[in-house]
Amino acid sequence: MIQNQHTFHIPVMGTGHSIDSPVRVAHLGINSVISVVDDLLCEKIRKYYCGEFNIPYQNIPRSSKDGRADRIAAYLETVQQIVHTKFEELKNLPLFADSEKDRYFRLLPSSNSLRKTYDYIATLSDPDERRRLTDDLTERMTPGFIDVNIMAKVDALGTAGDGKPLSSEYSDASAALRGYANSSLSSSLVLSAGFNPRLYSYLSEFGDFYRDKAGEIRKKIVLKVSDFRSALIQGKFLAKKGLEVAEFRIESGLNCGGHAFASDGHLMPVLLREFREKKNELVETFQPMVQSFYESMGWDYPDLEIDDITPKITVQGGIGTYGEMQRLMNDFGMDGTGWGSPFLLVPEATCVDDVTTKLLANAGEKDLYLSNVSPLGVPFNNIRGSGSEIYTKKLVDAGKPGSKCPKGFLVSNTEFTENPICTASAQYQLLKINQIKERADLSENEKDRQASRVMEKTCLCTNLGTGSLIRLGIMKPSYGRQEICPGPNVAWFNREYLLDEMVDHIYGRTESLVSAERPHMFAKELCMYVDYLTELTEQTDPEDKSGLNRLKKMRKNLHEGMDLCLEIADSAAYPDENLGSLRSTVLEQRKRLDMLFKADVA
Repeated sequence: MIQNQHTFHIPVMGTGHSIDSPVRVAHLGINSVISVVDDLLCEKIRKYYCGEFNIPYQNIPRSSKDGRADRIAAYLETVQQIVHTKFEELKNLPLFADSEKDRYFRLLPSSNSLRKTYDYIATLSDPDERRRLTDDLTERMTPGFIDVNIMAKVDALGTAGDGKPLSSEYSDASAALRGYANSSLSSSLVLSAGFNPRLYSYLSEFGDFYRDKAGEIRKKIVLKVSDFRSALIQGKFLAKKGLEVAEFRIESGLNCGGHAFASDGHLMPVLLREFREKKNELVETFQPMVQSFYESMGWDYPDLEIDDITPKITVQGGIGTYGEMQRLMNDFGMDGTGWGSPFLLVPEATCVDDVTTKLLANAGEKDLYLSNVSPLGVPFNNIRGSGSEIYTKKLVDAGKPGSKCPKGFLVSNTEFTENPICTASAQYQLLKINQIKERADLSENEKDRQASRVMEKTCLCTNLGTGSLIRLGIMKPSYGRQEICPGPNVAWFNREYLLDEMVDHIYGRTESLVSAERPHMFAKELCMYVDYLTELTEQTDPEDKSGLNRLKKMRKNLHEGMDLCLEIADSAAYPDENLGSLRSTVLEQRKRLDMLFKADVA
């Protein structure tokens, strides 16, 4: 069973920033994740790459009946064709000639069996032995996976020409799933942003998600989860349908890029400890259900090793040094890690325009913040001074707030209309602002404050893909409007990097790319949670008992997490791991937390 050659992967970033990452890095053995939320963006990128690689292109019009699924499938097929071509060309290159083939092996971690063989061959003097082992090594090379992300809850149901709703299989998430399922990819489907029973049930209609007679699963399921309970619930739902989760991908609730799905104060060390302690419970719970399903269908379930049926556990969100990665893998038993935001400054790996790249490189911690711009109503990691922010403010200043909503992927609000509309649309914002203005129970200052919050919403559907279109020359830089959603971690990476530089940094093979003052990833997450709790406290009505109970629960969980952080701070540090910052941050944030609850919440 083919596994990731590396101990890291490049997660999905926005709709456009990792959309062509497999084209850039898969031939070098690195896994990355494509977003297929925006099928219209996929179509534009497909047209571009078909031209670059002389692949026949035929447009799939927006009016096509199953156009969304067809566009996604066509894009994934194009990416796979390009990756295959580049990988085969790489395999045919000479070894030990400082070629891209050598680069493939040099990028691998020293613990990788291919890297060990490569290093061994380099010491041999017998030409026949070198040739034999080189041929064998070449056969063992594998490209990085072309993994695909679907945001499960971004699942708008479109309407037919007569205005009537389409059937559920044409919903955005279902159509995206069908597009991936219809492709010939053998990779993983990463499901994120919540549990969608309808979508999860739809998985069972595609045979590639089940084991074949050889025991292989052509298309694996990866769930991005917030905690162990969520993993158990979602995994059981799928297992009852015979569907196995190949990997649970844990992400920090706040210290991440993109949308931030905050937990009730459960810090990452606490979450990881639970997964480490209960990992066996996952396979013990799921496997009987899976095998029972196969039996009910009259299928034979293959005889497999325990490692082949045990879900992998990986983690992402705020990892910034080799030492932090070592702690996650050695002390918490993680099978791998995701490094996202740092790769936004690696042009060889991601698709970011020059203006935004400079903005990221120059950003300090205060320039990165949790914003209110997402139409989903979920906190969204953002950077000050983006093209999207400038354009949105320009519309507001001109008295024309809101977007024309050309794509409609994030429509969800039915406050004023029968069919859902987007809160970033001009239609919604004008209706909402007028409603606020007519309220007699609000002061003028409060009306202005609420109206400003409404007008902060940005058209993420379009703006998250703009940077990639500019980078590829499909769109002129003067169009602007680029939105990007880095995690706070990017503040400590201050220039463009070569791919080799970043990979060497990840594996601790060179001097760290970040300064020794960078706070530990656990320290940063703790600060963000206390900030988040402070804001919640200010927004909670003193008469709201349910709200107050949630605050108390978060406080209790944060204290538990801080106790574990202090234990970690007292342990031996890994290289480039700033444990001193973890201890000082815990002591500081504990005082802050206690002061926050000193009044009437305690």
